[in-house]
Amino acid sequence: MGSRQATVVVDTNVFSADLLRATHPLVELYRPLLVGRRFVISFQTVAEIRFGARRRRWGLQRITSVEERLALAEVVWPGPELLDAYVDLRVACEQAGHALGQRDHDSDRWIAATAVHLGVPLMSHDGIFHGVPGLMFETALEG
Repeated sequence: MGSRQATVVVDTNVFSADLLRATHPLVELYRPLLVGRRFVISFQTVAEIRFGARRRRWGLQRITSVEERLALAEVVWPGPELLDAYVDLRVACEQAGHALGQRDHDSDRWIAATAVHLGVPLMSHDGIFHGVPGLMFETALEG
């Protein structure tokens, strides 16, 4: 992994691991990688977490807990520069034949574009991000 940058964009699966289950294995796997680092999340992560909570019909207490956690997170909201990064990333992925350029990866592409836009790594436990043009990717996945 080399020299770690101080800031990292954290993907939904890593950020939400402890919201899903207190003993989720991703919590222990990624905690050491986040120690001492500033991390941010994409607006897309907020949308994914809220969607999952509503779809699962979580109760008021659990929803309140989720919203409190989200309120503490530093969120990168969309704007013209992030939009340009998203478009450029999709074009680059399509030209490279990378799966992230496909329509069904819109959500993942927003999160990756957030990291590219900020010039910081993306930390995720999702292999779709391997080999994305212009993306610095950190993961605990093997291989």
